[in-house]
Order: sequence, then C-alpha cells, then structure tokens
Amino acid sequence: MSGPNPLVDDRDIAFLLHDVHRAEDLVAYPAFAHHDRETFDLYVDSVRRLAREALYPAYRTMDEHPPRLEPDGRVRAHAIMHELWPRMVELGLISATRPEAVGGMALPLLVSTAADVYSMAANLAAFGYVGLTRGAAHLIEAFGTDELRERFMTPMLEGRFTGTMALTEPHAGSSLGDLTTKAVPTEGGHYLIRGSKIFISAADHGITDNVVNLTLARIEGAPAGTAGISLFAVPQRRPGDGSGDDWVDNDVHVTGAIHKVGWRGLPSLALSFGERGDCHGWLVGPEHRGLACMFQMMNEARIMVGLNGVATASVAYHESLAYARERAQGRPLGDKDPTRPPVAIVEHADVRRMLLRQKAIVEGGLSLVMQTARWADDAAHGPPHARKRAAALLDFITPITKSFPAERGYLSNTLALQIHGGYGYSSEYLPEAWLRDQKLNSIHEGTTGIQALDLLGRKVLREGGRTLALLAEELHAAVAEAAQAGVDPRLGQALQGAMTTTAELVAHLGALAQANPTEALAHATDFLDLLSTVVVAWQWLRQATVATRCLEGLASGRGREGFLRAKLATAECFFDAELPRVAALAHRCRHDRSYVELDPRWL
Repeated sequence: MSGPNPLVDDRDIAFLLHDVHRAEDLVAYPAFAHHDRETFDLYVDSVRRLAREALYPAYRTMDEHPPRLEPDGRVRAHAIMHELWPRMVELGLISATRPEAVGGMALPLLVSTAADVYSMAANLAAFGYVGLTRGAAHLIEAFGTDELRERFMTPMLEGRFTGTMALTEPHAGSSLGDLTTKAVPTEGGHYLIRGSKIFISAADHGITDNVVNLTLARIEGAPAGTAGISLFAVPQRRPGDGSGDDWVDNDVHVTGAIHKVGWRGLPSLALSFGERGDCHGWLVGPEHRGLACMFQMMNEARIMVGLNGVATASVAYHESLAYARERAQGRPLGDKDPTRPPVAIVEHADVRRMLLRQKAIVEGGLSLVMQTARWADDAAHGPPHARKRAAALLDFITPITKSFPAERGYLSNTLALQIHGGYGYSSEYLPEAWLRDQKLNSIHEGTTGIQALDLLGRKVLREGGRTLALLAEELHAAVAEAAQAGVDPRLGQALQGAMTTTAELVAHLGALAQANPTEALAHATDFLDLLSTVVVAWQWLRQATVATRCLEGLASGRGREGFLRAKLATAECFFDAELPRVAALAHRCRHDRSYVELDPRWL
C-alpha cells in the first residue's frame, strides 16, 4: 500500500459530525455549554492520532497472540495492552461522556462516537476493555449507592479497575429468565454469590488491579423468570478489612477460556462465583429490578457493537480501496493489445461496484450510529419537550443500529476480501482477520434474531406502531427537505414508496398477530432487514441533501467537490442496490410460509 490505512475517512467524519448531524447545535444544551466546535474536533483528532499511531500497529500482534489462561488460573493479556491501556485512559476514552462531577469531560455521545470509530477500526479488542468499563461504571453511576460509586465507579473511570457485564449462563444462553446464579443476603450488607457465567469478555486479563463484574443473579426466594433477577457488583478482589485499602481475593475463578474466531485480543471467559462460599456481591439498584437496570448497559453495548460493525467494515474498505488502486491486473474490456501494460484493478467496473457498495454500507451505517448517538444526547440533555420523543426514537432504533452494521457490514467485509482475490483468503493479509472479527458482531449482545423479535414484537406490534409513526415523520421531513434542496427526485420517491410498503406490511402483520402471533413474528428477521434498509436509505437521503447544498456554494475545482460528488454517487448506489430489496422482503413476510410450516423432523 502507498500509505498506512486511514481506518476511517476524515472528511466523512467532519461531514457527518458537523454538516449532517450538526454537533455544534448541542452546545445550546446546558450540559454542553462549555464546549464548542474546537473542543469537539480537538478530542476527535486526539483519539484519531492514538488510533493510527498506537492501536492499529498493535492489532495484528494481539490477533495472533490472544490472552492466555495460565496454569495458576489467571488470564494474561498480551503485554502490549499494558502500554496501550494507560494511553487510552489518559486520553479520557472511558470517561469522555461522563459529567465533570465524576471526572469526565461531559462530551456529547455524538462526538465520542465520531472519535470511537477510529479506535474500533484500529483495534476493536483493545477498545473492548474501554467500552465494557465505560458501561459498567455508568451503570453504577446511575443505580449504585454513593459508597458503591466511590468503591467501584471511581476506580473504573480512572482506569485502575476494569468492568464487565456478566449475564450469560452455560445452560441458559440468551434466555436470561432461566439463570440460576444465587445471591444470599448477609448481615454485613453484602450478598454471597454462587453460580457460573460464560462468554464474559475481559473478566480477567492482568492489565489493572481489579475487575468488577456487573452480575445478574437471583436472590433466594425471588420469583422465577426475569421478574426475579437482581443486579450485583461482584469484584475479582474485594476490600478485606472494610477500609477499602486492603483488597483480597473474592472467590471469583476463571474456569475456561473460549477460543473465538475473532476479537481475539479480548478474552472471553467462563467464570465460577463462590466455589468456597465466600464470593461477595453488592446490590446495584432495587431488588428484583436487575434486568431493567442492566438494560442501560446492554443498550449502550448494542450501540457499541453497531459502531464496531461500521468500524470493522470501514478499515477493510480502505484496505481494499488501496489494494485496488495499486494491484495491476488485466486490461480494459475491448483492449486486445497484449503489449499494453495491465491497469490497476480499480479501473475494472466490477471492482468499482464492490468498492462503492462497501462505501454505501460503511458511510450509511456510520450515519445511522451517529443519528442514534444524537438522539441519546437529546434524550438525556435536550429541552423537556424534546426528551420524550428522542428517548422513544432511541429505544426504537437501537435493534437496527446494532444489527444493520453487523449484517450488512459482514457483506462489506466479504467484498473487501473478494477484491483482494487470491490474496484475500490468505491470513497474511488483514481482510481475513477483519472478516472473522465482523462475524461476532451479529452474535454479541443479542443475536440478530433476538434484535428482530424485540423490534417487531415489542416496538412495532405491541405498541401499535406509535414510535414507528414518529420515525415516519422524520423520514417524510427528510424527503421534503431533499426536494427543496434539488436532490434527484427519484430518491425521495423511492423512499416514499418504501415507506408505503412498510406501513402496509405493518398493518398486515398487526392484523395477523391478533389471530396468530407466532406466525406474525416468524419473519421478524426479514422485517428487521427491511426496516433497517429503509432507515439507512433515509440517512443517505439526508447526506445527499447536505452534499447537494454544499455543492451549490462551492467554487468549481475545489478539493471537496470530488468528495461531495462521491456522496451523491454513493447515495444512488444504496438506493439502487439496497432499497429495492424492501419490496422482496415485504413479499416474503406476507407470503413465505416455508419455515413456518416446516416440520423439524423433515430436516
């Protein structure tokens, strides 16, 4: 390659952050009044430099040399993490969005998202330690007592401890209502925890002094199912004499390491709590309301996984773009002169097709995640009249934000591999590793099927489409704005048509659900795919609108002209290659009964 992989297009970050999602408008909120565009850009630029100069060069090493489970029962992450961790902490990656009162920078999530995508693209495993710790600390900030905040939250925000989410159990998988980890109250104010968890990322690593596991368990005598679940902070080491200065082993043990296909630099572990009957946990939030509390961290993690999907597709796209510009092979169609030198493969139309489709997925997906972050900022800090609407839209769109980048991002990564041709399936080239990484994103934090059932069953059918109607208002406004800006009218018309198809399908499924709920939900994943495509088309229409307006005020020949025209071409690509799938998916949801009627014994 002619130069290092940029990870993400800097021009696209600036375009989305400032032109499309208008980050500067957020400084009107009191929480962000001390910021301006300069402080936003300074943070993004600082993270960008760390990602390119330190995180990315460490990626291959961490992928090839994953954490080890040693004979002493401890896990050791690669030594390079001991160099990266303090640099990420010092830059404020853990605490960037938290209030200054707890040591944060009080940055909007929108700005943090624009910075995080660089870190994730550079080294998603290294960032995983940050993301999990950030979510765990925020959970204690929101629901813990002052004592718990001082004991666990502050050290996490300072990078002295890391955090995890410990939900899954070997026998239950994603069915959290079936968990059996027990919590027995004691006179000392803590609970004795006993049980097993599996697939717990970063539950041991040796990078910091301690790991705090935010753990779901059932207090003795609690109701069965999800209604009886409580949330506990279960540290790897606990205060020994009550003063907080003497920390001792807390009877938390690693019982196995999972050898993952991707994300290899971040250990995934099986844990045992209370083998000696001496594992202490502290209640976080009300009894039996643990799952409701944990949803804060789960939803934050789902958005993080969506951004990981975008980032992993982005770094592979830039790698394949550079390769296509440099790899010489073949001659233009119609050129029969064998003496002419071969051309770079980017000159071949089919290669450009694959590159443009990657770009459409990456930049559309990134705008989707940034839109989600903007709604999170509005919901938490906006004026009272806007908070309820933003919160509803945020909750509604989270399954889409998690799933579209994971599923279509995987397609994007396969295209990056394809462009590398014979070298693509060679592990000496990085697209192979990124493809492995990407696959985990459709499994992490609730599989695509689980997200689909949540979207269609709970957020569309159960609430009668009320929030879907709010989303439709956003899309209709974007169509009107695009028409006013002079965007090619066929894009707005196509989105209007897709919206009509979606509304008709929702009405059909709503009526079907009254008679046969199981059949109505059978195509939930197809519906998620359909609505995701519509939503990302909306994001592309918004980008096309801004690009059209920017071109109007741009002197011909300026360097940004090519970038803006590429935006319009990529929007057309998404509308032509992806949006037509909506009609086919709607037809399938209405008429395909193949796997509804299939007797499993026939397989």
